[in-house]
Amino acid sequence: MDLRKYNIYFHTHTISGIFIAAILYVIFFAGSFAFFKDDISAWQKGTSIVARKPVQKFNPVIDSLADKHNLQGRNLDFYMQRQGQGAYVSMSASADTTITKPKPKPKKEEKRRGRGRRGGDDDSAYFLYSFTDNKAAGEYANAYDMGEFLYRLHFLAQLNQVFPFNIGTPIGYLIAGIVSFLFLFALITGLLLHWDKIKSNFFVFRPLSKWKTVWTDMHTALGVIGFPFQLVFAVTGVVLIVNYVILSPFASLLYEGNSDKLYESLQYNRNMTAEYTYKPMQAGFDLDAFVTKWKKEWKGSEITRVSVRNYMDESMQATLESKPNPQAAFAGSGLVQMEVISGKILAKKSPTTDGNYIDTVKSLVFHLHFGDFGGKPLRIVFFILGLMGCVVIISGILIWFVARDKVSTDAYKRKFNFWASNVFLATCLSMLPVTAFTFIMLKTLPKVDQTAIYHTYFYSWLILSVYFIIRRDFPLMNRQTLLLSIVLCLGVPIANGISTGLWMWTTWGQGAFDIFFIDALFLALSVCCAFAYRRVRLEAKPFKVLKNEKKEQTTFKTQSLKVNVNFKSYDN
Repeated sequence: MDLRKYNIYFHTHTISGIFIAAILYVIFFAGSFAFFKDDISAWQKGTSIVARKPVQKFNPVIDSLADKHNLQGRNLDFYMQRQGQGAYVSMSASADTTITKPKPKPKKEEKRRGRGRRGGDDDSAYFLYSFTDNKAAGEYANAYDMGEFLYRLHFLAQLNQVFPFNIGTPIGYLIAGIVSFLFLFALITGLLLHWDKIKSNFFVFRPLSKWKTVWTDMHTALGVIGFPFQLVFAVTGVVLIVNYVILSPFASLLYEGNSDKLYESLQYNRNMTAEYTYKPMQAGFDLDAFVTKWKKEWKGSEITRVSVRNYMDESMQATLESKPNPQAAFAGSGLVQMEVISGKILAKKSPTTDGNYIDTVKSLVFHLHFGDFGGKPLRIVFFILGLMGCVVIISGILIWFVARDKVSTDAYKRKFNFWASNVFLATCLSMLPVTAFTFIMLKTLPKVDQTAIYHTYFYSWLILSVYFIIRRDFPLMNRQTLLLSIVLCLGVPIANGISTGLWMWTTWGQGAFDIFFIDALFLALSVCCAFAYRRVRLEAKPFKVLKNEKKEQTTFKTQSLKVNVNFKSYDN
């Protein structure tokens, strides 16, 4: 490789990597835990989904709503959770103006934060219903759990609430999309940068050498090993997060600016409009029977959404959407839409046999990004590869810093480089102990909702990060984060056992493997941190930054003075 190309790849890789380092670490770290979102939710609630498979009954939900509302003419939507343990239920205002008249809200209140934005008038409702407990778990904020928090943190959704101003797209999603896009540059240029030496240096690791060599070997080896995984997540992340930006030109060119038609063509939206007739339907309707029939018809698939339009009106329609299990069909989507009064099927598409090109592309992106096609073993592999990505980021920051921490570099540049690295490392390394601490607090706080999780996680993260930033000592930061991680990760299964009685041997015996897995995961993390801490204490070499600057500058000046004196003596 000629020098010009090498410099282009090197600087592009370095600059793009440094700009996104801290945010990318957050995305990878939170995303790794998000693979176990449902297991974390079961652990927090103390109710196993694996041991007791929930039975999905929709009629009791409708009956409970009917006790408080007149459901005539309303639209009902059930958005199923991934493992079917519950559903987000959305109820609109009635289309019958003799029953309810929606009250328009001021523009400031039109957009509600989070998932609560569905609905939008005084007579609507939006809440989470648990099929496990057969009751409403409360509004979205009250039913919020740690699994949802980590899942949404991995695409920076919390920033949407910090910066609620409208720029055409949520600010958190935009930043996550930009970071994913820059990550593509860092990956490709990094591969080109090391391409000539991949074969010769792939198995090279020199742990007894100087620190920069250790970090370089680690960065190169783990980066190359995890390259396919990271490339897949960079590409799928860009598609999933910034698809609005990608698709906007097509909406303008092909659909005359009508984005709804575009998303309908891409099967993101379904046209389920039904004109209200003001003629009440005399016969009843069994939604459970409708769902059960198509679940038997489409074996090997899972329900994703159930919808009712114009409830108990003669124009009433019922719709069921589903997706195939990866074992039955890797790609596909199912849809059945029925006119209730006549039983006529208005639209039908099998999830396992009627897949098309759009289904293939969408399923490929979703399955590769969420790792849901290989069961728990694949998600464990993805989890490990995700944490390897975190190690690559940390080693990259240290390589960048040490390469620029030289006496020949201007003092103000050295200080800037140090403080940038100090803030990056303090923010990143604090995440594991803070995450374990939050898990422990979930079992000790009297009330756990969205606000409690936010306050516990972000305030403890801020305090610990500021502490390490003030200490300004990289080796100390490494040792103390490892020590905190050992204690706090070990405390997670202990806190669960003390507060709920669900010790690891108990959950194993009950077949509650989702709860057992989270306890085992944090126990394994505690053991790994203990091993790393022991190695650091026994074998780590001293690593000082900005310590010898004054001494080195004084020595340099003294030597210069001696040289000048010698020259003067020679002249005389």
